[in-house]
Amino acid sequence: MVRKIEIVPYNPEWPIKFEEEAELIHAILGNVLVEIHHVGSTAIPGMSAKPIIGMLPVVNDIQCVEEYNPQFIEEGYEPRGELGLPGRRYFSKGGDEISHHLHIYQVENPEIERHLAFRDYMIVYPNEVQAYEILKKRLARKFPSDINAYCDGKDAFIKERERRALAWKENL
Repeated sequence: MVRKIEIVPYNPEWPIKFEEEAELIHAILGNVLVEIHHVGSTAIPGMSAKPIIGMLPVVNDIQCVEEYNPQFIEEGYEPRGELGLPGRRYFSKGGDEISHHLHIYQVENPEIERHLAFRDYMIVYPNEVQAYEILKKRLARKFPSDINAYCDGKDAFIKERERRALAWKENL
């Protein structure tokens, strides 16, 4: 089944869904979990998004995450390994109707700061949110069933905002 890319208005229940799922992730990972962050578009108040909760658990040892795959599978997650990003463990939940993405990193991985800086920057600059929404909606219309083309279309925008976000964070 090909999933239709749909951008929906911000849902104030997204942070609640994040918190509920964060409790589950904490129950699975226990003391391996250091912290967990809500990331991606659903973490930015007011932003339209694909209705998929982005989660970034931070662990003290990335090598042991695979040991928890049976518990993740039992809770509906599909372990996908690094999925092209060394040092990450990626999981999706919901099958064809994905509801959650997990991007698990080990403490001090620079990808953590990149995700958090982007989120925080977008929250502070609503004009960037508006520009990003316009781009996402245009790409969803143009590539309604091609997630790779949709993501490729966002790539330059995201990389530029990440660059700005990291510079902004440095100057705080």
